[in-house]
Amino acid sequence: MKLNLLIALVLPIAFYAQDRSSVGNTSGEYPNAYSSGSANVHPFKNTSRLFRDWSVSVGGGSAFMHSADVTSFYDGKVDFGYNAYASLDKQISHTFGLSLMFQMGKTNQKALLPGAAGVAAGVATAYTKYQQVSILGDINLSNLLRRVDNNSPYRWALHGYGGVGLQGYDTLLLDNDMSRYSTSPKRIPTQIEQKIGLDTFFYQVGTGLKFNASKMFDIEARAMYIISGDDSFDGGGFGKNGVPKYNAISSGFSDNMLTINLGLSFKLGKQDTHLTWFDPMQDINNRIEVLANSENNLVVCEKGDVDNDGVCDDWDRQLDTPAGARVDGAGVALDIDLDGVIDLYDKCVTVPGPVENNGCPTNSK
Repeated sequence: MKLNLLIALVLPIAFYAQDRSSVGNTSGEYPNAYSSGSANVHPFKNTSRLFRDWSVSVGGGSAFMHSADVTSFYDGKVDFGYNAYASLDKQISHTFGLSLMFQMGKTNQKALLPGAAGVAAGVATAYTKYQQVSILGDINLSNLLRRVDNNSPYRWALHGYGGVGLQGYDTLLLDNDMSRYSTSPKRIPTQIEQKIGLDTFFYQVGTGLKFNASKMFDIEARAMYIISGDDSFDGGGFGKNGVPKYNAISSGFSDNMLTINLGLSFKLGKQDTHLTWFDPMQDINNRIEVLANSENNLVVCEKGDVDNDGVCDDWDRQLDTPAGARVDGAGVALDIDLDGVIDLYDKCVTVPGPVENNGCPTNSK
């Protein structure tokens, strides 16, 4: 009994689950089996785009070796380096985008060995020249947090970034003792050359404040924190047991870097708006508000009703209906017995007859 009931319920659903008129179209045109029979569909092409969603970004600023043995922040002073980047950006939605980024730069840093080694070596100076390729995710925090009833101009946006990449770098550390150019005693400086490879992963997170300067470009201030996962990135040498022992100054195993940049994003395309500056929820709310506050401009019978039969001339099929005649929905005078005499003049409304006899049969008794 239960099986029969199940079959009775499932078969009609399975039979009518698809719009049969659309399934029959397998030519690749619309509507078809994949468009639910709707005619309001079409292939997505470049001409279909409502927003720009590609951009090219360039920028530059300062770079600092932060959490490291040999650091850019030494003795209350800051050793500035430089950083430059370029990226190809794709906006996936109004809240998320992806970038393919290349950046390069140089950090300058200092360190002092503890104890007698530090007295002999003095303050060591080092630099790190780096090149990095990364994939960077971009979350538009302003679009996520913005109130949909905020109708103020949308020109500023707070962004959050996170990504991974590969890096290569060259370092050089010089001091007055073990790490210097000397033939007597024989000395060579601590120097590292790391090529980009699959084992040179780094991670980065950061934030930025972007300004919509025009439909062509944006201006952004961005700060990124780069976690190298490499204890040699600061130029202190190889491992905690290396000589001289600059890599043993701190207990950490990852030398991290901070970059602060100012950049431009050039928005590609012909559309007026870039997707990163469009909030669909706010747009829907604005449209609803416009409709709610608009005047009721509905006009009934724009062309009037010339024959005063109660049917607007816009769709009246008989504009000269005699006064007093009953009409149908199209404004045509009623003739119930279809004898060619409208009911207004028909003396025998339910019996057909000639016009000469006022719509009554001639043999009427």
